[in-house]
Amino acid sequence: YLITTSEGHILINTGLASSEKQIKQNFETLGFKFSDIKILLNTQAHYDHTGALAAIKSKTKAKLFINEKDAPVLKDGGSSDYALGGNGFSFKPVTADRLLKNGDIVELSDVKLTMLHHPGHTKGSSSFLFSVKDGQKTYSVLIANMPTIVTEKPFSALKSYPEIASDYAYSLTEMKKLKFDLWLASHASQFNLHSKHQPGDSYNPLAFQDYNGYLESLINLQKDYNEKMKQ
Repeated sequence: YLITTSEGHILINTGLASSEKQIKQNFETLGFKFSDIKILLNTQAHYDHTGALAAIKSKTKAKLFINEKDAPVLKDGGSSDYALGGNGFSFKPVTADRLLKNGDIVELSDVKLTMLHHPGHTKGSSSFLFSVKDGQKTYSVLIANMPTIVTEKPFSALKSYPEIASDYAYSLTEMKKLKFDLWLASHASQFNLHSKHQPGDSYNPLAFQDYNGYLESLINLQKDYNEKMKQ
């Protein structure tokens, strides 16, 4: 996700390592300078969201702000991840410039994002809540890191993450309390992007309100969590 300001830009997630070239091309297509990225953020420390972080950080000199719980995994290239570590799902190591805690504000120009810690999927999984102006309207926007379960092992078997069950329970509870106008997620499929917007379509922000869809997703994830706890 690209958030633009008059003083530079914020980029949230980078996809795979091979995504760097496409991201740069998209910047130029939109009329922005790749070198104007000032802040890099991340919703989860997995290779499909962090793959190009190190390269983009190096080339743009942007500052990387990361949830403190995911910083060690980014620093070792994914090897210490409780679920994917040691399974070949690695990425180039990258060191954070600022460690974030739940409720911290990330600010650039007139944009303020609140980082919300929603652990479970990774120890430092994060969502972001902020406001966006569109003409005369202002929308509260949530970029949600949905608490999907990534491990096949019983929670009790994860000795490197003993608090995983309580973390998932916390995230599911807290995410149900959130209020917003529009919502997005770490994966397009999680908020049905392709049914809400197709290339060439005129932009319709109302398609992204879908609060009921958000709650339905959390209800389904709660069911997954309940089933997992039976293990």
